[in-house]
Amino acid sequence: MDRRSIIKNAGIAGVLAAGVAPAVHAQAAVRWRLASSFPKSLDTIYGAAEVMAKAVKAMSGGKFEISVHAGGELVPPFGVVDGVQNGTVEITHTVPYYFYGKNPAFAIGSAIPFGMNARQMTAWMMHGNGRKLMNELYAGYGMTSFAGGNTGVQMGGWYRKQIKSIADFKGMKMRLGGGLVGEVMQGIGAVPQSIPGGEVYQALEKGTIDAAEWVGPYDDQKLGFNKVAPFYYYPGWWEGGPEVDFFVNQKAMDSLSAENKAILETACAMAATDMLAKYDAFNPNALKQLVAAKTKVLPFPNDVLEASFKSAMAVFEANNAKSPEWKKIYADFRNFQRDQVLWFRFAESKFDAFMATRKL
Repeated sequence: MDRRSIIKNAGIAGVLAAGVAPAVHAQAAVRWRLASSFPKSLDTIYGAAEVMAKAVKAMSGGKFEISVHAGGELVPPFGVVDGVQNGTVEITHTVPYYFYGKNPAFAIGSAIPFGMNARQMTAWMMHGNGRKLMNELYAGYGMTSFAGGNTGVQMGGWYRKQIKSIADFKGMKMRLGGGLVGEVMQGIGAVPQSIPGGEVYQALEKGTIDAAEWVGPYDDQKLGFNKVAPFYYYPGWWEGGPEVDFFVNQKAMDSLSAENKAILETACAMAATDMLAKYDAFNPNALKQLVAAKTKVLPFPNDVLEASFKSAMAVFEANNAKSPEWKKIYADFRNFQRDQVLWFRFAESKFDAFMATRKL
């Protein structure tokens, strides 16, 4: 009796007894490549992609695998969106504001100066209009997005010389993470430099730049910035809660089964939660070690914050005029943030301020 006769004349029990697997359950193995914008040495931010890939493999029983490649292995760190667009890779793990030059609105999907903190950003993305609006933008580049992590509020960077007032930024060559904050920094006199994370130490050591920001104590200590710049400032007002994202080629996404789509989305959510938890867990001890190694940890003078805020507002207004996508998304972002600031003022901020004065 041939296979078709077996299937025709037997129930499912008969099919299984005959050793014939139903065709509807057959699913081809899926193999994707992920291009990261980050170096392998950063187990927090780069590691989130590995957490995601490991979860995808486990949940799919090995039928869906994603190989993770550090920045520069497959495509340049700042070329990953182009790689996803043209199908060189199916997925990337990166920070949207790196692609400010494509459209200013990219930055709103990660962090803008004096924007939201990590919890507020997640709330906007998940229960406001954030993910919907950003994916409308990304659709124009043949991509969709999923949250891929958050660092929490970052530090304000490493400086070779002490910052005493806003005047100290005049002519300062500073490595910054994106074009938006670069424009804001230009407004206070700095000269922004765009350098991948893996190259920042050498530039700071050689004096090619005067200052550099990266993330926070845990990552910064790994990169050794304290060895070449003694002054460490806070807060990183340009990154109050920067979201890191997974960008997925839309055609590749559409080709997945419903099961694999659910697996991918779940794995991305796991990685996003894990990244922020790691930063919150690891930063305190790293900061203590940096201080023990004679790092001078200082707050920005108030005139620096005031001038930076004024410069940021001017850049945002200019973006409203030149990018309709920015104008639409930014208005929604700020409306959501106003309510978040109000709520945090009555609960989180007061609680945190009090606890900071207690001896535990």
